[in-house]
Amino acid sequence: MSEKRIAVRKIVEQGILPLFYCYSQSVGLDVVRTLCKAGVRAVEYTNRGVAALENFTAMKKTLSAEFPDLSLGIGTIKTVEEAEAFVQAGADFIVAPIINPAVAAVAQKAGLLWIPGCMTPTEIFQAQQYDAAIIKLFPAGTLGPGFLNAIRILFPKQMFIPTGGVEINEDNFREWFRAGVTAVGLGSKLISEEVLIDANYDHLYAKTQLAMQIAQKVKNEIYPKS
Repeated sequence: MSEKRIAVRKIVEQGILPLFYCYSQSVGLDVVRTLCKAGVRAVEYTNRGVAALENFTAMKKTLSAEFPDLSLGIGTIKTVEEAEAFVQAGADFIVAPIINPAVAAVAQKAGLLWIPGCMTPTEIFQAQQYDAAIIKLFPAGTLGPGFLNAIRILFPKQMFIPTGGVEINEDNFREWFRAGVTAVGLGSKLISEEVLIDANYDHLYAKTQLAMQIAQKVKNEIYPKS
């Protein structure tokens, strides 16, 4: 199975995609370790600080030995230079806040999943032209589940993941999954500043398990197995 298909499968199965950035390499490692212990196998580390590439490179090396089945992706990739650097560092998938066809080409050449951020039907259509298996609805808090409900019929086979403003509770998850998302992206609502600063990994572990349990419960309600 290709890296692209593996990443898609993991995201779909867990129903959530945790994402975060932390300047401290050791804290970042402990965060991902905690997520993995809670059952997560796809994580997005975001390219939002000067230490991002150095941290990602070291984290990927360490985590590949500890959790060989982990897909560690990189987010906030806007340029070819960024994409190529993180592919070289071992990124398993690429997430972007925008559509840059040149970045899509880098991902495609490397055989990786590319998840671009979209906010309009035109952007969604454009992303599809560059082989976006999953499209990020961003910012989700602004768009809301009603947006996807309204345009879903236009893109019947497209997979979506809302990011930025998804709340960890049954009602919000249910609204999004009923609208047709594949999974939900969880940033600061899951990996909060308090978790990063206070190293409260027990809280992160419990909240991650809760989020995954809610996602599975809601998916089973909406798509019951025969």
